[in-house]
Amino acid sequence: MTKLTMEDRISGGIVGLLVGDALGVPYEFRSSDQIPKGVPESYIPPSNFDRAHADIPPGTWSDDGAQALCLAISLVERGRFDSADFGERLARWYEEGYLAVDGLVFDVGVTTGKAIQAIKAGVPAVEAGPNDVHDNGNGSLMRSLPLAIWHKGGDEQLVSDAHDQSSVTHGHARARVCCALYCLWARRIIEGFANPWGDAVSTLRNIYDSNSAEFEELEWSIRPDLAPKGNGSGYVVDSLRSARLACLRPTFSDVIRTAVGLGNDTDTTACIAGGIAGLMYGLQNIPKPWREGLRGRAIYHPILIDFIEHSLKGTNSL
Repeated sequence: MTKLTMEDRISGGIVGLLVGDALGVPYEFRSSDQIPKGVPESYIPPSNFDRAHADIPPGTWSDDGAQALCLAISLVERGRFDSADFGERLARWYEEGYLAVDGLVFDVGVTTGKAIQAIKAGVPAVEAGPNDVHDNGNGSLMRSLPLAIWHKGGDEQLVSDAHDQSSVTHGHARARVCCALYCLWARRIIEGFANPWGDAVSTLRNIYDSNSAEFEELEWSIRPDLAPKGNGSGYVVDSLRSARLACLRPTFSDVIRTAVGLGNDTDTTACIAGGIAGLMYGLQNIPKPWREGLRGRAIYHPILIDFIEHSLKGTNSL
């Protein structure tokens, strides 16, 4: 494969998560045995498939993509992770359809909805995310990739910001740690490490105090040394494992098909995996029909251009 520039990786990551999200939307809530083999070929499912969100035009990203764009533009405009600004943008998305294709919000996680209501009621955004053990959905993980790409601080600062990014909607240590591990994984891919997952895990173990709740969640809930195995569910640990499993595939399209083929929360699994695969394989290796068929270009493209410019400051091609 041709050596990738940093710009191609960044573009691949952002477009990859949007493409994965949109390709997974029609198959959401279907079990793996209900999903035809080899899909998706395009944004339009097989004619006899009973697709989810039947009123949503093919090629439309969901809450996953919209929230990732909220994070990306917040980072660019604020120059740092600003939980209050990010929380305000999430509230605008929820109420106004901000950064949603057609301004339409059609898929909102329960925990995210509770957090946004808390923000609207005046709770500081970084404290708004429910933090019960049952509040460990994948809503903060699905949108976290822009932070990993944009961030210029050291690993400890990236982990801290990944925690805070999660806490806006998902405050439990388990969700926070999954976001931190995902961001370190993405960073190691960008940096060209031979074993990005393994190095991310080692780094996180060194950052966390061995007596902390975060360390316990890493070792006993996430169990990052296990071979990847996932069911494509909305549980944050399973989402991370499912994405890792899908990302073992040798091409971007194979990654997305594997992610969707797991069934269940197909748009989010494909979004999380698609962002990583975009970093690995670059924009040009995302199939052209998928790139061109993605709706909402007028929304995401200006954000992407600014995001690339700010992300490239102080960086070099790999």
